Amino acid sequence: MARPQSSPSATTQDTERDACPCGGLAFDDCCARYLERGDIAPTAEALMRSRYTAFVRQDAAYLLDTWAARTRPATLDFDDAPQWLGLQIKGHRQSDETHAEVEFVARYKVGGRANRLHERSRFERSEDGRWRYIEGDLFD
Repeated sequence: MARPQSSPSATTQDTERDACPCGGLAFDDCCARYLERGDIAPTAEALMRSRYTAFVRQDAAYLLDTWAARTRPATLDFDDAPQWLGLQIKGHRQSDETHAEVEFVARYKVGGRANRLHERSRFERSEDGRWRYIEGDLFD
C-alpha cells in the first residue's frame, strides 16, 4: 500500500519511526541514540549494530569515530556501496572489561546479486569508555 504524501516534518517523523536497519526497534529508539544523539554504546554488540546502521546510512564520520585509530582507514568511500539487506547477530562474547567479539552475518546486494558477509569482529573499550572496532575475521 502506498504511503500518502505528507509534509516534510511528518516525513521526518515517519522516518524516525521506521524500523532500525540493525533489526532492532524503531530507528529513533534504537541506533539513533548512538548515531545522532551521541550516546555511548554500552556493549560491543550495540556498537556492532550501530556500525551496521551507519554503513546503511553511509555515515562515514560515525564509522571512523568508532574504529580503533591503529586500524581505521583515513577515509571511507561509499561510491560502490552495496545495498544492505539485513543483519543477524550470531554471537557476542566479552572476554574481559575491555575486549569483546561479535559474530554476525550481514546480507547485501551488489549488481543485483545477493551476498553474505559473515565476520567475527573484535572490539576494545578505550579509557574514555567507548567501544571501538579493531578488525574482523571473515568466514567462507
